[in-house]
Amino acid sequence: MSAGGLDRLKAWQMAAVLAVVALALRAWDFGNPVIHVDEQYYLLVGDRMVHGAIPYLDIWDRKPVGLFLLYAAMRLLPGDGVIAYQLVASLFATATAYIVWRAALRTGASRTGALAAGAAYLIWLPLLGGRGGQSPVFYNLFVAGAALIALHLPERARAGATRAIVTWGTFACLLGGLAIQTKYTPAIEGAFIGCAHLWYLRRAGAGWATFAGAALMWLLAGLAPTLAIAGYYWHLGPQAFDAFWFANVTSIFLRAGYPADQLAMRLLGIVASLSPLIVSAAIAWAWRPRADRSEEALIGFGWLAAAGGGFLLIGTFFDHYALPLVAPIAVVAARALGRSSRLLIATLALGLLLNVVERGIKSNDGEGAYAVAELVRANSHGGCPYVFIGDTFTYERAGTCLPTRYAFPNLLAYTTEQGATGIDEAAEVRRILAARPPVIVTSTRLLGIWNPGSLAALKAALGGYRVIYSVPRADYRTLVYLRRDLPAREVPATIGTPQPLR
Repeated sequence: MSAGGLDRLKAWQMAAVLAVVALALRAWDFGNPVIHVDEQYYLLVGDRMVHGAIPYLDIWDRKPVGLFLLYAAMRLLPGDGVIAYQLVASLFATATAYIVWRAALRTGASRTGALAAGAAYLIWLPLLGGRGGQSPVFYNLFVAGAALIALHLPERARAGATRAIVTWGTFACLLGGLAIQTKYTPAIEGAFIGCAHLWYLRRAGAGWATFAGAALMWLLAGLAPTLAIAGYYWHLGPQAFDAFWFANVTSIFLRAGYPADQLAMRLLGIVASLSPLIVSAAIAWAWRPRADRSEEALIGFGWLAAAGGGFLLIGTFFDHYALPLVAPIAVVAARALGRSSRLLIATLALGLLLNVVERGIKSNDGEGAYAVAELVRANSHGGCPYVFIGDTFTYERAGTCLPTRYAFPNLLAYTTEQGATGIDEAAEVRRILAARPPVIVTSTRLLGIWNPGSLAALKAALGGYRVIYSVPRADYRTLVYLRRDLPAREVPATIGTPQPLR
């Protein structure tokens, strides 16, 4: 479509274009329950919340309750929850891409550059682990909305619109608060947006009393969702509040670090994936406006710097931790993408090519995951199976009880979590195995970060079990063990037949 054609498109038509792009990139994964281990677990926690479980007390993780509430709401939709959360995540991604388009226009980008920025957001999500429902796929919408409000600040300050700045600033900080209750790292972006509002409130001519009142109101708006959750646990009693505080604060600082070589390789991979947008953003910095829209452009770069701060603060450099960078880097790159058709084509084409390559080399293990879950359902004999290492979707699909509130396998199986859960992880594994679960799910995966006590307990217990199923999972195999005194029940014919261990 020509630039003139884009200029004639209305806002809803731009949104429709971005929706088509989102579906084209994401529909391939609809129905795949094992896109990422994290979102499997979020869905499990959401499902158990629907049935009365309380996070941190009945099922443990260190993510904020707001994320689990979101998944619980999606679990109320028809179906097993998999397609539901993936469709909702696609809606969030599309809405965020639309806001990226609007924000890019505010920085002075052409409509062509702004549309390219929105498309780039959708293209780079899958490249950084955002194919499904990772938490940034959801909270990026809230942060981008707050950033769009901040991009109106220079115009409102020039007009002396102090009341509008206060009102919209409250809304922006509330959006930041919702993002914080989805994951805590957006607090840095929220702080930047709040400080920008304070700066421009003074520029608009507000007195010190108004300034102080607005600062307090914005701070409370940003903290309100978290304070509401904390208040709920306080209401439940000291033990519940202590569990909330430990999971949300203390445990974060108890996690062990990863080896430096692993961190370096992860960071290198992220930089390589983002490199087309990094180059475009660098060119946009060189071409940044000196007069009209210069302040808006600088706010965009400030947003990117704040997002980068949150990314560096975590320090583990998993690819999905870079997802918050995609929206601001697309916004700041938009001016360059709009001014150079060659840069635009090269950037988007390379992003699409990387998607094709990644999809070609990554296996789709959804069918095997369904098979494992159905086999576990058939052979649990009314007991609680144990997924030592594997897909927590197994619990969700099989509809079984959980053998532990630490149901996310990494918590008990990896050294990186040793001492960070508030319990003796190996002792918890021994307790689970002492109850002789009917089925144990594990794998042939080779890792250097196994919790040695947990792994030793598993190996000792497996003598009383036999392998009844083996299925490929990435570059290893998932194994299903059945207790030797229990009869094996066949997998439904629609799923397939168990294969001998290879």
